[in-house]
Amino acid sequence: MKLVKLVVVSLVFFFFFPNHSSASDTIKPNQSLSDSAGQTLISAGQIFQLGFFSPKNSENRYVGLWYKNLPQDTIVWVLNRDNPLENSSGLLTINPTGNLVVLSNQSRNPIWASNSSAQNPTLQLLNTGNLVVKDGGTGKIAWQSFDHPCDTLLAGMKLGWDLETGRNWYLSSWTGPEDPSTGNYTYEVDPRGLPQLIQRKGSEIQYRSGPWDGVRFGGDPPMSPNPIYNPVFVFNSSHVYYTYEIYDTTTITTFRLNPSGSIEQFRWSYERREWVTVYTLQKDQCDSFGHCGPNGVCNVNQNLICHCPSGFEPKVAKDWERFDWGGGCVPKTRLNCSTEKGFKKLSRLKLPYGSKFLVERNVVRGEDCRDVCSRNCSCVAYALSQVSGCMLWFEADLLDMTEYNVGGQDLYIKMAASELGSDNIGKRTAIIISVSVLSVFLTLILVAGLIIWKRISNSHTSQERMLTNQDEDQHSNVLSEDVELPSFDLDTIMNAIDNFSSENKIGEGGFGPVYKGVLPTGEEIAVKRLSKDSGQGIIEFKNEVILIAKLQHRNLVRLLGCCIHREERMLIYEYMRNRSLDLYIFNQTKGTALIWQKRFDIIVGIARGLLYLHRDSRLRIIHRDLKASNILLDNEMNPKISDFGLARIFGGDQNEVNTKRVVGTYGYMSPEYAIDGLFSVKSDVFSFGVMVLEIVSGKKNRGFDHPDHDLNLLGHAWKLWNEGRPLELVDVLVKDVHEVEVVRCIQVGLLCVQKRPEERPLMSAVLFMLDSENALLPQPKQPGFYVERVSSEVDSSSSWNQPYNSTELTVTKLQGR
Repeated sequence: MKLVKLVVVSLVFFFFFPNHSSASDTIKPNQSLSDSAGQTLISAGQIFQLGFFSPKNSENRYVGLWYKNLPQDTIVWVLNRDNPLENSSGLLTINPTGNLVVLSNQSRNPIWASNSSAQNPTLQLLNTGNLVVKDGGTGKIAWQSFDHPCDTLLAGMKLGWDLETGRNWYLSSWTGPEDPSTGNYTYEVDPRGLPQLIQRKGSEIQYRSGPWDGVRFGGDPPMSPNPIYNPVFVFNSSHVYYTYEIYDTTTITTFRLNPSGSIEQFRWSYERREWVTVYTLQKDQCDSFGHCGPNGVCNVNQNLICHCPSGFEPKVAKDWERFDWGGGCVPKTRLNCSTEKGFKKLSRLKLPYGSKFLVERNVVRGEDCRDVCSRNCSCVAYALSQVSGCMLWFEADLLDMTEYNVGGQDLYIKMAASELGSDNIGKRTAIIISVSVLSVFLTLILVAGLIIWKRISNSHTSQERMLTNQDEDQHSNVLSEDVELPSFDLDTIMNAIDNFSSENKIGEGGFGPVYKGVLPTGEEIAVKRLSKDSGQGIIEFKNEVILIAKLQHRNLVRLLGCCIHREERMLIYEYMRNRSLDLYIFNQTKGTALIWQKRFDIIVGIARGLLYLHRDSRLRIIHRDLKASNILLDNEMNPKISDFGLARIFGGDQNEVNTKRVVGTYGYMSPEYAIDGLFSVKSDVFSFGVMVLEIVSGKKNRGFDHPDHDLNLLGHAWKLWNEGRPLELVDVLVKDVHEVEVVRCIQVGLLCVQKRPEERPLMSAVLFMLDSENALLPQPKQPGFYVERVSSEVDSSSSWNQPYNSTELTVTKLQGR
């Protein structure tokens, strides 16, 4: 009887209260969240919760977002911050046209509206904390809360500009700890010239980070990841913004602009059950904007933190004696257009802030930038940046300069030549000494050159070449090798490829162009020509000659010979009629030709070739640039690993090597290599795992896009695996798959891309797992680099089928000061 009553009550509630929404992440048109009913949205992963709230000591009601499993007063976003409700009669709803509104149930008048439009709209709270209005027709996002930050920057939010649309993402403080309305302080990116982060109180600047130079802001350390999050700064022709990503959902960290104006990063401590301050942005007096006044330089490491640059003096000396530096500095000798002038170099500076400055992006040389400033009477200083080019300051005082022990940039201040007298004498003396030493040195070089030339001309010319196996950042140890490799004369190759005819060109990469040719015997060949402008060079050329000449395996491309004639250097390979793997797995038409069995055979073939490199060859090779475009396919679609220009030989007792020169292709590089320069056989294993997931899915890891999340392919595969839906990763063009085999490949791929190198299997274990149907495989752990970043689709190394492009996009990891 009790059960019957319960059912009746439930039915009555359902029919008479149709707008009731349980704790889901979505509402549809004509549904609503009711404040009086205490209804909320909860993200699918139970991370964020959205609903109505009142700050302490306030009766106003707001729609806000907070962490579900943390204290509710941790509000990270407020929808109607400047339009509160006066009581609990509020409703949040989305109408059929896609407009999100907050209204009072008493008056039914809108209190707030998104002014968005969409067909068959849905309002959804994502696991990132992003509240989105989705268009049911296109699947696109018509409106999102991440475009309207408040005082808190969550992972995935942007701080900066969309330069094409003019949208500005910035933080604005609460008015007070109990008042979420827009306060006095803002924190945003100033995109002019070299972008920088600026905090304002009203219209007055309180703090600025210093300009972005492609590596760091001002005097911050070079950008590198930290154990809590991965910050990213993007600067290109269409966007300039800061964002960050967290390693996993168990880490909770936010950036907050407090009502007092302080900017802090917080981390939630599960042990202490409270927010812990990781760092505060303004750390010392020099972070206070313009602390030393116009033209003054601040340095916290000096007893008197403010000083005037050489050639300047305090504007009011008595004030400086009383430690009042607000008046700043003035030139000792006033400049006019007829005064003989020069430039004083100041190093390791936070470049000045100026209301009048110009950026000449086409001027990239220091002397040219100097000439531009010299010719303009109004120019007072210049600096050269590899990011933005030549920066010029005009007619205004130089504000907010800080001197660092490390970091910073060079600034050249124009001043009267009389103020540079002592410096010029020293420079002339240095020049005389330098010229004398250089003359003696050049004479010795000429004599030595003549001796070497005589010896070479009297010796038998051979094609014995030297291979460097040490990185450029170490003391290079160049090894001499006897290369038993056929040599082709230049005329034979030129005839084979029709004198570098564009019709014979089949690709271009970091090494240079690749041409198809036919030898007099009728054998088809592929010719890689070392370009003079190549990003790679003679070291990579020699590397490839030595390595591949000594390697023989059915899953490695075969080198037929080389051609060396004066400055011309070419490698001659067997021609792969089916070109490279990326043309098939990333191409929706050709992709149909690769049935599952062929994909599986390619995965196994690559694994066998890689195992040969790591263990079974005469040399122990780390490839360092494994990717789909470096896997060539013969007539029977058998995979062959190619492009050994970046490969390294490991000694028998070496397990890991550190390098400062990180080469390869982003999207395939392991975290320890891309971040710390550490590479080993496990670096290749990571790249192999990426390729496995790409072959299974038909999707690229870099640039992967999914409407429900911002994960890259690794993160998407990891998500599906944890949710027990791995088969959803399979390319939709693949039919009749062997499900057990597919799941095993996905599991192996995830094992190979695990974040920690010691947790990844060796290639011998990988091949065993692939070949054994009954092998018991371990459960994969979190992959490395599984959150997508904004980046361009550019391979940084060579390819036989993709045109080589440069990128204007700068993506760099940031670290707080």
